[in-house]
Amino acid sequence: MLKTTICTAVFALAMTLIVPLAARAADPAFCAGHADASINQVRGGLSNPNCARGAVGARWSPERHVHFDWCLSQPAVNAAAERQARTDFLPGCRG
Repeated sequence: MLKTTICTAVFALAMTLIVPLAARAADPAFCAGHADASINQVRGGLSNPNCARGAVGARWSPERHVHFDWCLSQPAVNAAAERQARTDFLPGCRG
């Protein structure tokens, strides 16, 4: 029983090290939607001078490929968190 438990634990650990990060990343279709939504939020933020002052960094890039490429390297939950961060920011700066 102990030997089986140890073997199972070793196997599970090995799989977390062997499975490439890309396998856990968001898929291209999801990332296309993420990039489109990001650009809509960025345009809204940058078009308002009050928002534009605080809209800095890659999160606010006006380049669609920046959002798409980043998303491809992330789990979907991280992309959703970025979208939520922009969503939370925008109402506070619109005055």
